[in-house]
Amino acid sequence: MTLASPDDDGFPSALMVNFASIGRALSAAGTVEDTLALILSLAEIVIEGCDYAGIFVFDEGIVTTPLHTDPIVIQIDALQRSHGEGPCLDALTQNETFYAEDLADDSRWPYFGPPATQAGIRSILALPLVAAGPPAALNLYAKLPRAFGAIDRARGDLLAAFAGVALHAARLHQHDERIVANLHDALASREIIGQAQGILMERERITAEQAFEVLRRASQHLNVKLREVAQALVDTGEDPETETKAAEAASYGESAARTADTTTALAQPGTA
Repeated sequence: MTLASPDDDGFPSALMVNFASIGRALSAAGTVEDTLALILSLAEIVIEGCDYAGIFVFDEGIVTTPLHTDPIVIQIDALQRSHGEGPCLDALTQNETFYAEDLADDSRWPYFGPPATQAGIRSILALPLVAAGPPAALNLYAKLPRAFGAIDRARGDLLAAFAGVALHAARLHQHDERIVANLHDALASREIIGQAQGILMERERITAEQAFEVLRRASQHLNVKLREVAQALVDTGEDPETETKAAEAASYGESAARTADTTTALAQPGTA
């Protein structure tokens, strides 16, 4: 993707054209994972000062880095989590953009800055992603101090805005797909259970309610889902084992054993 430079005539309008293309690309990304991966790829292309990029996500009380462009991102993010401070954490929790011009002498993060500098990162631009679901942030890392000038920061804000909309749409789409999948599973389960009920009704001459009760008792006895019990009956034709059937089988086994013992004793020589 070719971007206009600040020296080009009509730079602002050219920039908006570029971001219109970016918006179309993000909207077509598809899944949440694909959308986040594309956001990172675009960040390294669009933001000239960016050497590495990563995504922060705060979900169920835990901050994670689900995607990154280089292992050093994991290292830097781990430093922020261990020290409990850093521009990326602030962007995530305060929903604001944070720019660390030079971590070597930034008093806002006195514990995180020095080890981050030693690891080779001097500048960070952290941008919140406004979207439904767990809070997220796009984090850009640079090896040089003051790497993100006014143009890069403006591009970063625009990219984060587009990315937030795309992430929101992707999450909603994922949620809708889960609902549809759950509905399909529910319908499939209902169909299988209905087939199993029909087999029991015909075989045992019982009602639909009684057949369902047989399946329910078998599910509890075997400690498996009712659908699995029904599927086994449909697949094998064998009646499901319930607590009552198990007790009957045990009783029959004990009776058979006693009969065998009696028969053996009578067969012994000298037995009256």
